[in-house]
Amino acid sequence: MSKFKKKTKAETNIPTSALPDIIFMLLFFFMVTTVLREQTILVEQKIPQASQLQKIQKKTLISYLYIGKPKNPSLYGSEPRLQANDVLINTSDIVLWVNQQKDALSEAERDQIWISLKADRDVKMGPISDIQFELREADARKLMYASVGKVENN
Repeated sequence: MSKFKKKTKAETNIPTSALPDIIFMLLFFFMVTTVLREQTILVEQKIPQASQLQKIQKKTLISYLYIGKPKNPSLYGSEPRLQANDVLINTSDIVLWVNQQKDALSEAERDQIWISLKADRDVKMGPISDIQFELREADARKLMYASVGKVENN
């Protein structure tokens, strides 16, 4: 009769050779699937339509201003308000905001900054003229108006 011997000591090592590969796969997965946080729009936006549009190639030079009636009228009132980044600002704060946006760019790109004005179609021309004047004071002369429509390819 043959006797079977029972092993008295079981091996408890966990193989960790594939662990770095798994960590890098997870890292790449989250890098690819994560969406960077965009601005929270605090004003209403019904963008007007346009017939002739051009697409800007270098989007890092674009800073956005939004103007429209606040989405929360009990907190901000019912008059059109100006939003820069995630905060509502006054027209008098535009020069400071533009300078902050220029400071975030490299020295060579500071004079190439574009301001995209996303104005609600129901906003009167008076507040938009005030914004244009303040942008001229801040030496931000490249202004574009956001619209809805088909982009022309040149």
